[in-house]
Amino acid sequence: MALTNPPELDDTELDTTRSSHTSATEPKSNRKWWALGIIALAQLMVVLDATIITIALPFAQTDLGISDANRQWALTAYTLLFGGLLLLGGRMADYLGRRKMFLIGLAGFALSSAAAGLAWNGASFFAGRALQGVFAAMLAPAALSLITVTFVEQKERARALAVYAGVSGGGAAIGLIAGGALTEYFSWRWTLLINTPIALIAAIGGLILVIRDKPVTRRGSYDLPGAVTVTAALVSLVYGFTKAAESGWGAASTVSLLVAGVVLLAAFIAIEMRVSNPLLPLRIPGEINRGGAFLISFIVPIPMFAMFLFLSYYFQNTLGETPLRTGVLFLPFPIFIVIGAGLASSLLPRFGPRALLVGGSALATAGLLYLAQLDTDSTWLVNVLPAMILIAAGMGLVFVSMQTVALHRVDADDSGVASALVNTTQQIGGSIGLALLSTIVAQVFAGRPNTNTPDGLKEANIFSYDVAFYSGAGFMAVALVVALVTIRMRKQDLADESPDPLLVA
Repeated sequence: MALTNPPELDDTELDTTRSSHTSATEPKSNRKWWALGIIALAQLMVVLDATIITIALPFAQTDLGISDANRQWALTAYTLLFGGLLLLGGRMADYLGRRKMFLIGLAGFALSSAAAGLAWNGASFFAGRALQGVFAAMLAPAALSLITVTFVEQKERARALAVYAGVSGGGAAIGLIAGGALTEYFSWRWTLLINTPIALIAAIGGLILVIRDKPVTRRGSYDLPGAVTVTAALVSLVYGFTKAAESGWGAASTVSLLVAGVVLLAAFIAIEMRVSNPLLPLRIPGEINRGGAFLISFIVPIPMFAMFLFLSYYFQNTLGETPLRTGVLFLPFPIFIVIGAGLASSLLPRFGPRALLVGGSALATAGLLYLAQLDTDSTWLVNVLPAMILIAAGMGLVFVSMQTVALHRVDADDSGVASALVNTTQQIGGSIGLALLSTIVAQVFAGRPNTNTPDGLKEANIFSYDVAFYSGAGFMAVALVVALVTIRMRKQDLADESPDPLLVA
């Protein structure tokens, strides 16, 4: 199976060698939309894997003898390696070829998912999850950058990004549904093993349908010091927030980890300013519109991940729902995030990204504030469903608009790393934000009285969840302000875009 680029490309493959004064040949229309389906399937697998284990985790913990202190690594071993290595994965996509890295990522994800699903103890389980994160970091930026090289026409790209955004936003909720069903009717192991056949199907489809692209000429070595530094910084920050829940914010271990994370991030920026071939060229987030879009991409997953986690506890621990019913109760979220993303794809050319980012953030903020009114008499139909609809629709608008701005007029040499940065900010924002809000919730719960009685325990749990949802609303309000201050693109900027020949299909 040859993954190298042939000397000559036929009329269904991407020619990225022409000058900027000539237009690139588009793949056959039907083929590129089928290719989008394959790319979306791969992205769905990557996104839902961050949450599919959530409902199954108590069963895996018992089966593998994992302690309460270590169970968090079932999630963070994946998200930290995924987020920390995404920039390196994006650079590899640029230099080795996006299609090639897409296929390598799928193959590795299939094998690592099988390893995690067949784990015999906690260490092998965490190692499998970490390997999943490594190959996801190769796969995700290649998938998004393949969209940018396949869809050049502005309306088509908006539709393609709407599909991608719907999958990215709804994948976490779909993961909860799938995790509940697989855990209840089969085994927790199938929440991981199911990835293997899906990845193999996507790889076969990718070989047949996804365009070949010519890699960017590499000007130097990979920025491994930058990759190590930024990964260590992110691990330190997340672990610091986690330690705060155990030892307190003022504990030496907590302060040391948080300070180390900040210092390592500063060192990463210094490295990127000095090396000739940086992992993250600072010109990418340095443009004000793109910088604002990446900041929004960092903020928005914080309330979304918190909503999934704490509503999952609310459904199962407070309402007594089964794993499968818990997953089903989340079903409106992916439905309405797809609806919101679809609306964004049609409204974006008419109103531009700023209006949709502001409007979507406002809707999601209102939904989180409504959700924060939960009490002991609340019901799913009256108190949860309306909030879920507002949050999902708002985030659908935000995701499409944010991704459009983040990838607008990015140089061809940087398309892979720019795509990776979108995923990096989302994964790291979710990881850091979830660690922070989990710590806040734990401390709020510990400060509530009468938790030794059933009624007092229930009230304390719901109160702590409400604090998390209020905090999420605050983060969404910050995203709204960021959109107002930094996003200056107009609809004419999108309509007048003349694509770089290396970014079109």
